[in-house]
Amino acid sequence: MKRIVLAGIAALGMLFGSSSAQAQVQVGIRGGANWGFTSNPGYMGALMSSFHPSPGPTGAVFLDIPLGDVVSFRPEIAYVQKGFLVKQGTELNIGGFALPIGARIAYQSQYLEVPLLLKVNLTQGAVQPYFIAGPSVGYAMDGRVRTRATALITTRPFDVDVDYGGALNRWDIGATGGLGVAMDAGPGKFFIEGRYTYGFSRQIQVPVVNVNIRNQGVALSLGYSFPIGY
Repeated sequence: MKRIVLAGIAALGMLFGSSSAQAQVQVGIRGGANWGFTSNPGYMGALMSSFHPSPGPTGAVFLDIPLGDVVSFRPEIAYVQKGFLVKQGTELNIGGFALPIGARIAYQSQYLEVPLLLKVNLTQGAVQPYFIAGPSVGYAMDGRVRTRATALITTRPFDVDVDYGGALNRWDIGATGGLGVAMDAGPGKFFIEGRYTYGFSRQIQVPVVNVNIRNQGVALSLGYSFPIGY
């Protein structure tokens, strides 16, 4: 039995050494834009035509840890702005002149997020398309509601800080999936990536009433990764 165990350990060591020689752990950074929006809250169905994606920045540092020839584990520490945008407007007729009057109300929350993704390379070579998917956990560091009125001119924005706690949920547990293309560039890889994130956590917690508001987002990022110890 002892010999079998030692032989198994030796085999695992040879396998690990072989895979380490072929594929190294990489560290990378990415940055881009996230278009945040929300799921349809049923009680506001009549207003949903006025809801729009809210653009904001996103960025992350990550590791790419090989698990095999085509599969790797990709944990990230990310920053992402989530939220949504409401546009309301009408026209005021003054002497035959139609004056558009309206308002833009943006809910913007700043999240620290940890996605835990599996990355699957779809082909091998200098250009590598890939697929990513996995869970994510986010925490809202702060948030604001930004209001801006529009008519002949657009007013300066008026900001109100969001007071988390009570009815507002700081935590956001979700799932992420996306596609990307990586290309050899110097010692590492340059990549472009698109991803979609769906939040499972209700962002407003009101007793008895089911307020079905969940974060969603579509992000586009550019990045670069390189082997550790290069």
